[in-house]
Amino acid sequence: MTSSLPSASEAIEKPRSKTELFTAFSHMALQGFGGVLAVVQYELVDHKRWMTRTQFLEEWSVAQIMPGPNVVNLCLMIGGRYFGIPGALAAISGLLCFPLMIVLTLAILFGGVSDHPAAQGALRGMSAVAAGLVTATGLKLMSALPDNPMGLGACLVLGLLTFICVGLLRLPLASVLLGLGVIASLLAYYKITQQALARQKDTP
Repeated sequence: MTSSLPSASEAIEKPRSKTELFTAFSHMALQGFGGVLAVVQYELVDHKRWMTRTQFLEEWSVAQIMPGPNVVNLCLMIGGRYFGIPGALAAISGLLCFPLMIVLTLAILFGGVSDHPAAQGALRGMSAVAAGLVTATGLKLMSALPDNPMGLGACLVLGLLTFICVGLLRLPLASVLLGLGVIASLLAYYKITQQALARQKDTP
């Protein structure tokens, strides 16, 4: 049985119009209870096939280090890639428009019951689900790491060091990005350069 997921070398689809971008990101946003990352990864990679897992991981890495919400950065990058500034505006409008109306409505309704034990319990329960969604998405994206120029071992070591620095030592994110991020970038550049030189030597 063959996998239905696109590989790194497989041809990918493209959004046909700005309207499709708007409707696609609206659909993703309305599914994103507890966080949109898991939904966006599924829709863009598995369903829409606009990106491979490797491409999504690379784009998400860029969105992660840019100022602002990660998913917002990602949708701006995708919309801008295909349709320029109008595409970026269509994608961000789809991501924010309907959830904004829903959140404002819920905020008004929730204001009267926010101190109720049932409401507090519901929020604590949803936080656990949100953490599970993010963890599951991270584990799913690990399948793209063997294609990374640094190799699986180096990626796992850097990921573990990042978890220790941020999750356990509670170091500032900016310091971790400037430290481990620079090391990872230099290592990847070195590996890519070495691979390019090796290919040149093998070419008759």
